[in-house]
Amino acid sequence: MSRDPLDRAIREVFGFERLRPGQDEVVAAVLSGADVLAVMPTGAGKSLCYQLPALVEGGLTLVVSPLIALMRDQVAAMQALGVPAASLSSANPHDANMAALGEAAAGRLRLLYAAPERLASPALQERLAGIGLTRIAVDEAHCVSQWGHDFRPDYLQLGALRRRLGSPPLLALTATADAMTRTEIVARLFDGEPQVFVHGFDRPNLMLAFQPKRSASRQIADFLAAHRGQSGILYCASRKRTEDFAARLRSEGHDAVAYHAGLEPEARQAAQDRFQRDDGVVAVATVAFGMGIDKPDVRFVAHADLPKSIEAYYQEIGRAGRDGLPADTLTLFGMDDLRLRRQQIEESTAGEDQKRLERQRLNALLALCEAPACRRQTLLAYFGEASGACGNCDLCLSGAAPEDATMAARKALSAIARTGERFGTEHLVSLLTGEATEAVARHGHDRLPTFGVGADIAKNEWRALFRQLYAAGHIEPDSGGYGTWRVTETGRDVLFGRSAFARRRDAPAPFRRDRPAAQPLPGGADAELLARLKLVRRELAQAANVPAYVIFPDRTLIAMAEARPQTLDALAGVHGVGAKKLATYGRSFLAVLAGAESR
Repeated sequence: MSRDPLDRAIREVFGFERLRPGQDEVVAAVLSGADVLAVMPTGAGKSLCYQLPALVEGGLTLVVSPLIALMRDQVAAMQALGVPAASLSSANPHDANMAALGEAAAGRLRLLYAAPERLASPALQERLAGIGLTRIAVDEAHCVSQWGHDFRPDYLQLGALRRRLGSPPLLALTATADAMTRTEIVARLFDGEPQVFVHGFDRPNLMLAFQPKRSASRQIADFLAAHRGQSGILYCASRKRTEDFAARLRSEGHDAVAYHAGLEPEARQAAQDRFQRDDGVVAVATVAFGMGIDKPDVRFVAHADLPKSIEAYYQEIGRAGRDGLPADTLTLFGMDDLRLRRQQIEESTAGEDQKRLERQRLNALLALCEAPACRRQTLLAYFGEASGACGNCDLCLSGAAPEDATMAARKALSAIARTGERFGTEHLVSLLTGEATEAVARHGHDRLPTFGVGADIAKNEWRALFRQLYAAGHIEPDSGGYGTWRVTETGRDVLFGRSAFARRRDAPAPFRRDRPAAQPLPGGADAELLARLKLVRRELAQAANVPAYVIFPDRTLIAMAEARPQTLDALAGVHGVGAKKLATYGRSFLAVLAGAESR
């Protein structure tokens, strides 16, 4: 196919000069009629990989999407670009769903969105089979993985659905899929081998930071102080913690809403809508929130509790900085988190092979928490990518470096061995620091050679050392979930002087920096002009009842404030300003820009 229609659509409809790296070859494969699995980082523009072919090639693309709110906002975004799109949803009136099917049957739609649960309807399958599909696009395709972090059972039926609809070409998209998950996606969705594109997992615009828990509420407050007035997400492990944290943040002047599965559906939807549509809202949520969130200007994601796995962590922090601008992340972790996650694994009904896999994933997450050097190197290595030091994580920025800690490690391992491998971290720390607690005295451990041998090291440093010994595989927890430690074979090598051990001292806490809040805007764009452009955007969004980013994302407003175009032709050259949006909104923004120029 000639590139001319594709290039025209990129420029005139979407307002982009070119496709991003990785999009080009995926779009080419889709247009060739191939089955495709694309693993692309969040913010890399996965949705464009089916939107562009639908627009250029014609016909009807069925988009399988996990959330009603996401479908609604994506349809609004397509309609704002002049692309015929609709959704089938329980949130729509029956007449609206019937009208959408009628438009599809008449050949007037290019994109039809539906959740996998709705597509289970035999009647709907019959209607879609009669219409004929050019393509099926499955968004958030990792949901087919039964042991993934966002499992949705109805995703498992999509392979069979495709065959009932005449086996049109299928494009599966996800940001988070390790090799095992990719294998499962291929087996469940495709009849043969698709073309697979894995375009890297690095999100260089995200600053990665971890802290051991000391006072979670204070640590989170310190982190959010640098992000006042910005949109962000705070993840918590329980419903009660989401509500407690949301109340505390509101008392500190943040615009915070709680979100969890225990809320009434109306309240839950209202919280999500506020986050999606308004600027500066902090969503305090369980992991029930966020899958498919399409808000591009989320400036931070924090975890008050340890995520389930590296895959879950990557997916959750990936909701920040989708516009490519700088965003910050912070994850708090502690031994209680690890015990809870281990307990969840051991008490599950999974087979032993699956439990072993989940233990490996948890250990990989702990290794990231206790990384001795650059976090990004550890994270990308898990996904099979090599990386140099990133300069954009807490360890790189604070200058934390590994140091030899073989002697301290031998003392800790000796304390475990001499107490019969029957005690946990706090008892061992008391023993090492020479604190004669009731338990230490009762067991006679104040008479052991290791009593007090580590009195020159602070308790928090000993606690960190035990975590890092675990992350390195030198100690392991008991299988009964009692929090006691045993020395592994590699640990015995350290204990008996056959190998060394390097540790990292904890990064300074609390870790703070004034970025991106205080970061200068690109090209000399001033904050006052940007604020006025955002005000116009908000008014237009409220009038159209759509999220603000559907009008224009922050990145486009910053480009306007930088270039200060004074004519419609000049405004058309700004990134993200396509023909339809230029005609609909151009004069409203030009009025602000002209006023700024005359000042």
